Amino acid sequence: MAEALLAADPKAPEGLLAPRFNALVRKEACAEVAREVGLGDVLKLGRSEMLSGGRRKEALLGDAMEAVIAAVHLDAGFEAARAMVLRLWGGRIGRVEEDARDPKTALQEWAQARGMPPPDYAETGRSGPDHAPVFTVEVRLENGEAAEATAGSKRVAEQAAAKALLDRMEARAD
Repeated sequence: MAEALLAADPKAPEGLLAPRFNALVRKEACAEVAREVGLGDVLKLGRSEMLSGGRRKEALLGDAMEAVIAAVHLDAGFEAARAMVLRLWGGRIGRVEEDARDPKTALQEWAQARGMPPPDYAETGRSGPDHAPVFTVEVRLENGEAAEATAGSKRVAEQAAAKALLDRMEARAD
């Protein structure tokens, strides 16, 4: 992925390439590709995982896509795995945002640029069954500004809360 990003934008500084790289390889991107190729439809799942919607779960799909890449690499070698990844991710490489920082990083940089410490994240709620939990997370800045979000994973809830707070703070600055 790093090689493909550099080939697509050879003059991009590392500070722009690293967030783009992260956006393309994180679990959510892997899960999105897995959905596009129908990987969830062919996963062998236990009964409870099937009943809880496992074929659509972000973490499961992301892990499965990573496993497919590893299997191709082990079975057919690096070049075959590389070709598959470039084919499946090809369009995304050209479309990855100029500033692909995740919302938590962007909010932290926003706060630090204003002399504030990094934001604090706290789980404020959890609901749903153990096999399909729903997390509510609050992010708070030193100045008291806060936002909350709910999602099927803590990480996604944190990202959504950070995005909501950053969007609100940036809108006020305009």
